[in-house]
This record gives sequence, C-alpha cells and structure tokens, in this order.
Amino acid sequence: MNELFVIALWAAYAAHNVFSARLAPVMKKLRQGLLPITLLLIGFAPFSQAHSMQGSMPNGAAAREQARAPEVFRDEISLDEAVRRAEAQYHARVVRTDVQDEDGRKVYVLKLLSEDGRVINVRIDAATGRTR
Repeated sequence: MNELFVIALWAAYAAHNVFSARLAPVMKKLRQGLLPITLLLIGFAPFSQAHSMQGSMPNGAAAREQARAPEVFRDEISLDEAVRRAEAQYHARVVRTDVQDEDGRKVYVLKLLSEDGRVINVRIDAATGRTR
C-alpha cells in the first residue's frame, strides 16, 4: 500500500514539473499583461464609485443647469402599490378603488373596511405616494 502511495506521489511531482516547465512562459506573459491592466482598473474604481453616489449639490455651472431643469412628474406608484401601502398602514382591506384627476394630478381614491367594521376613505397622490 505504501509503495502505491509513493508511486502516485512521484507521478504527481513529475507531472507538476513537466506542466510547470511548459506553462511558465505563458503564465509569465499573462502576469506581465494582466498586472498593469488590473492596477489601472483598481486606480479608476474610486472615481466611478464616487460618480455614482448621491452627494451634495454640485457647485458652479452644474448647479445652475440642475436648477434650470424642469421638474417632471410621472406616476411614481401604481394603483396596486397604493392598495398595498394603504392596507398595511390602516390594517384594513381595500373594498373599492377609483382614479381621479385633481388639478392635473392623478389621485387614487381608496375605500377600506377595517376588521371592526369601520369605513376609511384614503386619497393617495400617484406622483408622490403621499396620503392626502
């Protein structure tokens, strides 16, 4: 049994020497090419992360451009999301929904029924998700 182990160990060592002798030049070229690229990418990582993070208001021309940008309202939440929020907030079940236009803004009107029989009327602004 020990003889087989020694033979297997010797074969593994011999194979390692053969493969490492053949792969050494290839690995050296890979290391020489990949190391500078890797260091370059690592050097730019903080800049890309800082650019994507929310921060304070920019100064100068960028702040003026951002201030001039028109405020665009779009539906931030769907009717399904409004129903889920209302049911969670009031611990009641929505029994009726309606969508109305109030001063050019979409408003979800929900009628809820609580477990103790109370009827609750809720108005949710679709653009902001706030209860009115």
